[in-house]
Amino acid sequence: MSDDAEGLRIFLVGPMGSGKSTVGRHLSDILGCPFIDSDAEIESRAGADIPWIFDVEGEEGFRRRETTVLKDLVEHPGAVVATGGGVILAAENREMMTRAGVVVFLNVSVAQQLKRTGSGEGRPLLQQGDREETLKQLMAEREPLYRALADVIISAGGGNARKVARQIEAVLGERGLIPRHDGE
Repeated sequence: MSDDAEGLRIFLVGPMGSGKSTVGRHLSDILGCPFIDSDAEIESRAGADIPWIFDVEGEEGFRRRETTVLKDLVEHPGAVVATGGGVILAAENREMMTRAGVVVFLNVSVAQQLKRTGSGEGRPLLQQGDREETLKQLMAEREPLYRALADVIISAGGGNARKVARQIEAVLGERGLIPRHDGE
């Protein structure tokens, strides 16, 4: 990890299909700090994938696991963290992320989400009913929370994750939220 990235925590929030994991990997490379995917961390600790957790414990059980993992991640000495789309539902989670680091909302349209989530396989909330209607409903419920929480809002609809990561770095640098990486 580069010295100036030490202690820096960036939380990527946004709906499923917004590119949090892909953009997060690129951003962590650019900043020279670790990348952590909170959903992958939940799966690793549970020894099971998210659809299984939803099947056995329901969404409520999954959300409890999500908060437990986030409690550890906010203590990490520095990282780019890709969160799950619903992490913002719990006030406790929102407060932890606000206190511990910089929150970046990756904003995409429902049409882009539909294209990026494909059949919805591996995404429990898309397994029943009309996928487009589900995504619209989730966005209507969650977008105000994403916007209220975010230090920075980035349009992630362009499709090029590296370009989005560079845009995040530039905006965070301009606002003094991260050290500048001039010349890299």
